[in-house]
Amino acid sequence: MDESIKITTACHQVQCHECAYLVEVPALYHRQRAHCPRCQYVITTYYQNMTQKLVAFSVAALIFMVAALCFKFLSFSANGQYHAINIISSIEVLAENNYLVLAMLQSAVILLLPVTILFCLLYLLVPVLFGKKPKYAAVLLKTIFALRPWTMVEIFLVAVLVSLVKIMSMADIGIGISFYAYALFAVCMTCTLMYLDKHQLYLLTSCEMPDAPKRHSSSHSIQTTWALLVTSMLFYIPANTLPIMHTDILGDDQPSTIIGGVITLWKMGSYPIAAIIFIASVVVPVAKLSILCWLNYSVQSRYTGRKKTRMIGYRLTEFIGRWSMIDVFVVAILVSLIQLGNIMSIYPGYAALAFCAVVILTMMAAISFDTTLIWSDR
Repeated sequence: MDESIKITTACHQVQCHECAYLVEVPALYHRQRAHCPRCQYVITTYYQNMTQKLVAFSVAALIFMVAALCFKFLSFSANGQYHAINIISSIEVLAENNYLVLAMLQSAVILLLPVTILFCLLYLLVPVLFGKKPKYAAVLLKTIFALRPWTMVEIFLVAVLVSLVKIMSMADIGIGISFYAYALFAVCMTCTLMYLDKHQLYLLTSCEMPDAPKRHSSSHSIQTTWALLVTSMLFYIPANTLPIMHTDILGDDQPSTIIGGVITLWKMGSYPIAAIIFIASVVVPVAKLSILCWLNYSVQSRYTGRKKTRMIGYRLTEFIGRWSMIDVFVVAILVSLIQLGNIMSIYPGYAALAFCAVVILTMMAAISFDTTLIWSDR
């Protein structure tokens, strides 16, 4: 049989992750998807030679990551002053400025968690290539898919590009080898996650596919989600009213809020960058909070209509939520790069921490929300 039309194993039943409906998954051709007939959730997408592709992209990603850590990432020079950073030193600068939480968060989402996923995948899939069953497969698979939403490699790369546009008019910017290595790492990591199909991985490692997640009770899920949403709303106030960063030029402190930064970029003529920051830092958090509040209220009030529409809203919040971290990463990069003493230095503001809390709490709220309640006949 032609390699391009090989199919998966025989038909079998699985429980839909989002609505708990029992789905008969048929044999699939290459790139063919199996959807839940009730909520249209993609149960699985079959890729021919998925194991080989995942191993290849994982190894390539790790190689590029090592290269990204070994060389200069960015440099900044103005008025005869010069400062260069690599990825590790950029995190150290944040820690030295008493923003240890921000430093730990950045190191986790752009380095530690992606690398953990890659090593877990290689541990699982290399034995599969040789026809062996890996040990602790079930635990590692749960770890991989629990960490997956928290990896933000591509978001950090976009934030670097936004940062360069913001400071290009201020001084000379140098791009080091590590930047290109990290860009290639981001490409390989994105390809790895693209081929990362939960259903197929459980089949490959001979693990039993877990059922849809069960909460302690519907009221427990609703209360937890409300608590996270209300807390994130409270953090959203200082995130938008307090300065997200301070620019010190010759002893003159110039604080900047999120909206203030957007207005400055717009006045400078950087319309696309201003639009990206505004959408990621203002529109996305408000939209996500609004949608999650609507979803949680709908299940609490036992509303039974618009089930598919509500599922679309939930999936939208899952997709866009992480991208709000762009502005936080922009601040982290500028703080790390622009440290020229009294001539010019940038420091993070308390709004950066508050905005981090908003992003993390809304992501946790989306995770805690039980989508099966939308389809429940309570």
